[in-house]
Amino acid sequence: MSDKVKSKLTRKFPGVSRRSVLKSAAVGATAIGAGPLMFNIAKAASETIRIGFPVPLTGPYGSEAQEQARCAQIAVDQFNAGGGLGGRMAELLVRDDKLKPGEAATRTLELIEKDKVHFVCGSLSASVQLSVNAVTKARGIIYVSISQSDAINEAKDFSKYTFHEAMNPHMTAGAVGRYAFPKFGKRVAFLIADYAYGHEMVRGFKQAGEAHGIEVVAEVTHPLASKDFSPFLPQIQAARPDVLCLCNFGYDQMNSLKQATGFGMKQQMQVLAPALLYNQRRAGGAGAYEGVIGGANYHWTLENSVASAKAFNDAYRKENEGAPPSDYGAYGYAGVGALLDGVKKAGTTDSDPVIAALEELKYDKYKGTQYYRKCDHQSVQSVFIIESKSKKDMANEYDVFDIVHTDEASEDVLRSCAELGHEA
Repeated sequence: MSDKVKSKLTRKFPGVSRRSVLKSAAVGATAIGAGPLMFNIAKAASETIRIGFPVPLTGPYGSEAQEQARCAQIAVDQFNAGGGLGGRMAELLVRDDKLKPGEAATRTLELIEKDKVHFVCGSLSASVQLSVNAVTKARGIIYVSISQSDAINEAKDFSKYTFHEAMNPHMTAGAVGRYAFPKFGKRVAFLIADYAYGHEMVRGFKQAGEAHGIEVVAEVTHPLASKDFSPFLPQIQAARPDVLCLCNFGYDQMNSLKQATGFGMKQQMQVLAPALLYNQRRAGGAGAYEGVIGGANYHWTLENSVASAKAFNDAYRKENEGAPPSDYGAYGYAGVGALLDGVKKAGTTDSDPVIAALEELKYDKYKGTQYYRKCDHQSVQSVFIIESKSKKDMANEYDVFDIVHTDEASEDVLRSCAELGHEA
């Protein structure tokens, strides 16, 4: 029994002293000396449940990734405090994938082959998660993705080991477009981070816009991690759109929005951000974000009406000086939490029984009931349409968004299984 596991046991169960843990370990070692069969049974019963967690701790998505790791650890702590799986504790092994597909593949391979993880959860980029998924499915390891992607659900990338906890661009941009296009106009421009996530968001907006007769007047791409958006924004202004869709993420979203505000663009058009981020809104300030409309998987004020949101917020506040959790942090919490629910339901860490358990699972971690659609393992869940508040309307520093509409959880807003290339 490692010192780390002993420490966790004494921390999570205060009535158990370090001395008693050591004594139990010694007694167990004597008892299993009877033979290799007893040794193997005891080892299987006490082995830590290891979850690899590759996320981009450094780089333009670092604040979201660090938040995901904090929230995932809360899910692990709660599982352990509840006794784990018949006494087997869980452990989260966080690694920095640096937002690079090659780095993510290397770290994931190390987690599987060196650290012997049972499961992998994580990633925060459409392309990076596909790299992680390629490694895990080749080795029969369950992977729960907590980043938006359309491609990971498609038959060419999907495997039975792949689960997608995050919303996907089709459902996110679709919900925002259906809400915004009838209200603000048909002339639409796109500012696009030039990688899979950005282009998938554009596709989602366009599909939602077909019913409303939108006219695309500009599509301007920018490199990932851009700092200066002055080469791109004048092209959009010249097209005179009614609506500007910011199809980017993290610091790219914040920087482009701050500069668009400086260009006076919010007075000329309605700005949408399909994944409107809590952390970036707090960092960017009320002035830059005021009036921006977007989509979110979560906002902490759900605690006023959803019991699981209140419980999640309380657990997070206890560990983080009273601050509430973020939207993308919630993905880390639910991704690991639902996975461990599946492990407990299956009664084992073996992949096939856990897959079967997850396919039947109904879970409510922070926002109401969710479940994984069987054909592609996409988490079916609600989408919240949010609007960024002005400074004068904020009750406190965390009160940054109003939830103005909810798209309830439904498979009807997903691409069909046949469209994704699945037989059912």
